[in-house]
Amino acid sequence: MKRIAAITMARNDAFFLKHWIAYYGAQLGKENLYIYLDGSDQPVPPAAGAATVIHCERIQGQVVSAEKRRLTHLSNVAAELLQRYDLVIGTDADEFLVVDPDLNETLASYLSKVDINVALSGLGMDVGQKMGEEKTIDENSSFLAQRSYAVLSSRYTKPVVLAKPVTWGSGFHRIKGHNFKIDKNLYLFHFGVFDYEMVMARFQDKDRMASGWERHMKKRARTITTVTEKKALEGEKILLLARIMQTVFRPVYALNKPSMGPFKWVVKIPEKFKRTMI
Repeated sequence: MKRIAAITMARNDAFFLKHWIAYYGAQLGKENLYIYLDGSDQPVPPAAGAATVIHCERIQGQVVSAEKRRLTHLSNVAAELLQRYDLVIGTDADEFLVVDPDLNETLASYLSKVDINVALSGLGMDVGQKMGEEKTIDENSSFLAQRSYAVLSSRYTKPVVLAKPVTWGSGFHRIKGHNFKIDKNLYLFHFGVFDYEMVMARFQDKDRMASGWERHMKKRARTITTVTEKKALEGEKILLLARIMQTVFRPVYALNKPSMGPFKWVVKIPEKFKRTMI
C-alpha cells in the first residue's frame, strides 16, 4: 500500500472540518491527516484525534491575494510531505474525493493501484439543494443521503492528488506548468453550497466579508438556483461524457484547466453514492 497523506487549511469552518476529519480519517487513518488552521484564534477540532493540527499566522488580505498565499503555503507543505509519503491529497474542508462505490475500494487501496505521474483529478460534482424538494441539511446524517443533485462542474475537477511536488493555483484548481488527468473512477464532491440556510449564514461571517468573499460566494451560490430550476440528467453515460468533454475542452485563459464549454449540466447523483461515508 502507498503511504498517503491528506491536507487542508480552514478558518471558521468547524462544521466541514468535523466531516473532513471523519471521512479522510476513515479512508487514510487520522495519523495521516494534516490540518492547518488559519489564525491562532481557531479552536482545535474536537475530533482531530491523531491528526496533526497546526496553527498558522493569519493570512490577511483580499480573497485573490490571500488565496495565492494560502495555496503557496499548502504546496510547500505537500512538497515536504512527499519526502515521506507516496501521495498527498489536498482539498478544501468541504471537498471529498470518492472512489466509485461499485469498486468496493477505499481511497487508499484504490490510489495504491493507480499509476500517477504528477497529479490526478476526480470528476467535479458541485452538490446543491433542490429547493422545495430537499430539506435543510441534518449534520448528523449522511450528506448524500439528503442531497440528490449536482452540477457537473469543471471548476471542481481539481488536481487534488499529487505524486510530485508542484505549485497549486488558487483553490487547488490547477497545477502550474503541468496538465491534468481525470481518473475514470474518482469523483470530487463539493458541498460548500449544498444548503441554502448555511450559505445565508456564511454571509454573516465578518472575516469572509472583510476579505472580499461576498461576490465570490454569491457566484458560487448560483448552484442552488441551477439545481432547483434545471431538469436533471440521469445515467452513468452522462458522467462518462462529462469526463471526455472536460478532457478535450480547455478555457483559453488557462489551457491546463478542464472546461465544460458552454454546457451547465445538472445530474441526479447515482444512488450508489448514498453508500459512501459522506
